[in-house]
Amino acid sequence: MEKDRIAGSAQDFAGKIEGTVGDISGDAKPQAAGRVREATGTAQNLYGQAKDAAREATDAAASYAKDAYDNSGDTFRDGSQAIAKKVQDNPLGSMLIAGGIGFALALLMTRPPRR
Repeated sequence: MEKDRIAGSAQDFAGKIEGTVGDISGDAKPQAAGRVREATGTAQNLYGQAKDAAREATDAAASYAKDAYDNSGDTFRDGSQAIAKKVQDNPLGSMLIAGGIGFALALLMTRPPRR
């Protein structure tokens, strides 16, 4: 838990007590000071909550990225094996596809640039 949340909650509580004392005594100055302190505490508490949420989101994103990185080798290996199996099952179709891709790349590389 963020220290701003704790301090904000304490300040909010103190502001409520100060405002209540002002209400009971009928003095406007402690009432106003209590309300200001309460609002400040609430704002500080919300700031702490936002920091906690940002930290949790960052930790979750880092964990997701680490998991994706750790699993990327497996995914690449599985994809390579699947492609190799398809090529072994259908060598003529694979050759035609590779030739078509090579032809398309050659056309793209030899085309004059647009102006």
